[in-house]
Amino acid sequence: MELPAEIAIIGAGPIGIELAVALQQAQVPYLHFDAHQVGHTISWFAPQTHFFSSNERIAIAGVPLQTPGQDKATREEYLAYLRGVVQQFDLQIHTYEPIVDIARQDDHFLLTSAPAAGTRHYRVRRIVLANGGTARPRPLDIPGADLPHVSHYFADPHLYFRRRVLIVGGRNSAIEAAIRCHRVGARVALSYRRAHLDPKDIKYWLFPEIEALLKAGHVAAHLDTVPIKITPTAVTLQSPGGQTRDVPADVVLLLVGYMADMTLARLAGVELRQPGDKPAFNPLTMETNVPGVYLAGTAIGGTQERYRVFIENCHSHVPRILAALTGRPLPAPRTNFILPES
Repeated sequence: MELPAEIAIIGAGPIGIELAVALQQAQVPYLHFDAHQVGHTISWFAPQTHFFSSNERIAIAGVPLQTPGQDKATREEYLAYLRGVVQQFDLQIHTYEPIVDIARQDDHFLLTSAPAAGTRHYRVRRIVLANGGTARPRPLDIPGADLPHVSHYFADPHLYFRRRVLIVGGRNSAIEAAIRCHRVGARVALSYRRAHLDPKDIKYWLFPEIEALLKAGHVAAHLDTVPIKITPTAVTLQSPGGQTRDVPADVVLLLVGYMADMTLARLAGVELRQPGDKPAFNPLTMETNVPGVYLAGTAIGGTQERYRVFIENCHSHVPRILAALTGRPLPAPRTNFILPES
């Protein structure tokens, strides 16, 4: 059993790291855990994926994010940036040490972790859940969804060269995958449950290109359809009237979104409101209905159907939590990374 610590941060994404820097600078002792590596959910972006947000909006801890071409950061550039922030402040993070249980004991919490070396226990007085909003894919419960050529993640586009790729989805992830697969020489088809693509759901630099590719037939459009069955060689799509068609596919990418994992919130006793498992919390302090349990980052959105909570509108959580934990007044916003309310 470890000696009691004041605070545990669970999650080492951008907001978890930003909070760790703030606690360190305020000389508040803390422990920091992540089930994977720092920035894990960003690490499974396809190579060279660009962020939608500008660099100043995803910069953390007052550290500028610079890119060689002064354009939006790629996956690789942002992961390097996060590593640099961790090194700059010498943050001590228990990576690859998942927290698997949270139990209240008198005036503290007992955390149980499960690293490769074996179970460990920690006593902490307060907890900040900063474990993100896209921990796992949104499931698609149809026959064949678990076949080996089916994935919820878009990998290196090179893998799809001269393959028949069916992409399910019609927002940023799906559209970017369709364009990049086409560019490397894949034969791409797109299935989307709505009758048209909505430019409000798609990065502004992607929409004109996908619109042109669909119009020219370079990407086969199967709009107003949903998949109902996947086989090793094809996907059966169904339209609203019940008509079906089989679309040949060597690779199927189910890019229909991702969900928060609210397991730790449930273990801690946080009230989750429906629809969408939205956690109850005080937006002035980020404290949940459970005294001593706080939320930071995109986890506040629960399982978002439409993403409204991003890195860029979560920076303000850090000074709110710091003020609540220390009793100090809220500091003045730092304009390089504190944004309007989420």
